Amino acid sequence: MLNDLRQTARQLLADKKVDVVIGYGQADPAGPAYPVFITRPEDTEQLVFNDRCYNNLTTFLTRKEIRAMGRAAVLVKGCDAKSVVVLAVESQIDRQSVVVIGMACNGVGQPSLAKCRTCDVHMPRHTDMVIGQAADHAIEAKDRYAELAEMMSKSASERLAYWGQELSRCVKCYACRQVCPMCYCERCVADKNQPQVIKTSATTMGNLAWQINRAFHLASRCVGCDECTRACPAGINLRLLNLMLAQATEEQFDYRPGMDKDAQPVLGCFSVKDKECFIK
Repeated sequence: MLNDLRQTARQLLADKKVDVVIGYGQADPAGPAYPVFITRPEDTEQLVFNDRCYNNLTTFLTRKEIRAMGRAAVLVKGCDAKSVVVLAVESQIDRQSVVVIGMACNGVGQPSLAKCRTCDVHMPRHTDMVIGQAADHAIEAKDRYAELAEMMSKSASERLAYWGQELSRCVKCYACRQVCPMCYCERCVADKNQPQVIKTSATTMGNLAWQINRAFHLASRCVGCDECTRACPAGINLRLLNLMLAQATEEQFDYRPGMDKDAQPVLGCFSVKDKECFIK
């Protein structure tokens, strides 16, 4: 699998089909992998792929610095591949100008990692090629949202108390925003001060306003890569906020972001078949 990856990347660069390959490198076999940007065929030996490859590399596709490097090839896991679909639908990338290399994945990190335990796209979809082999597993909706069900079994006051305590640890570092492929605004609402929509200080109300605002901006767009949760230095389980909106989107509109490249985005279209039971 690794030899196939390196050979594929080497050929793409040698044939001038791409100018940069966005992949994973790893200095310490026991440590996490990290993003690398390969521009020369002879440097493709740096590429690795294993269960330490956490990052969703598609977040770099919208960066000006990367676009300036020319046509890119990017490595994606099954969960990451969904980001490419959403970015293309939202006209943030030209799908024809990006080579997407899918990597079969049986999970990253610990086996108990929530996103991997409920993943049903071990074989990436809508890519230009797939390297390796992994078995997809049918996961029922109730199992994908099992973690959320436990939270929703609590009363509203208990949930508010939980989030108040969780978000009190937020230091407003915006790591969650920086690693998210769906956060591509040139100027985030959190950075605006005239008018100021969200308090910039790390107060409970300011933190709550920031995370709720970000969650709503990701409604029907979050692909569940869970990079926000992984990157949070305070260990806040941001996954739960995104899961709640993902469940509502699936139940009300039968839509999962990035799963079907031909499906119209929920917030960008109207269908007479849409359920209206949520309208109060």
